[in-house]
Amino acid sequence: MDDEDAIVATVKDYWEGWFAGDTLRTERALHPALTKVGADGAQISAAMTAADMIGWTRDGEGVAEKPADFAYDVTVHEVCQRIATVTVRSAIYREYLHLVKTATGWKILNALYVRV
Repeated sequence: MDDEDAIVATVKDYWEGWFAGDTLRTERALHPALTKVGADGAQISAAMTAADMIGWTRDGEGVAEKPADFAYDVTVHEVCQRIATVTVRSAIYREYLHLVKTATGWKILNALYVRV
């Protein structure tokens, strides 16, 4: 599997894991130092951590908000050595992700999102 395919697989674990309540997939996708921030309207959310996201996945928060139109698109914009930039577009969110390649594979280190 080349880097771009591995990056897309990581993003799919993150996205599909969240909406399925699958903590193993969510945890596999996230770097332990994850910082995730939402920018809805004039509000900027408090930074979320990997532990937050994994716990909320376990609690079914993503399952409860799964949209009827679950289609999403992953665009890998750039891969440079051990870092990458990705956009996820869907009916519910737009997310800009930064990933880092670790000894155990590609992990999402930063996420910025807005509800659309």
